[in-house]
Amino acid sequence: MAKLKDFALYPIAWNLTPEDAVTLYLEWGNNDWNAEYPPVRSKSDVAIYFVVDSWENPPVLRLVRRNSENAEDLFSMPLEGDLLADWRKANGDWRGVGAPTPKIREWLKKELGQEGFNS
Repeated sequence: MAKLKDFALYPIAWNLTPEDAVTLYLEWGNNDWNAEYPPVRSKSDVAIYFVVDSWENPPVLRLVRRNSENAEDLFSMPLEGDLLADWRKANGDWRGVGAPTPKIREWLKKELGQEGFNS
């Protein structure tokens, strides 16, 4: 079973939200070349980003690798303690797949040794 630290050197798209990923990979050509994430041009364009899946109880933090053909979970862990409390404070009992809260993102960057990285 993979550990979070195993992904410390991965090029994580910290600002990529699940909504942005849908625009990039499932609705090709629906975004601007001047956007933070330019349009996907081929199957070799890949993004790695975090989401929180709150369809689960407790919500699950997932590291996703996506290209135009599929999305693969590289890592997942249930939210617990302060991270779960922060998610619930921001989102209540909302169910869906959303971007990590700023506090969760900060925790992830610290765990991965990527403090100061924004993209």
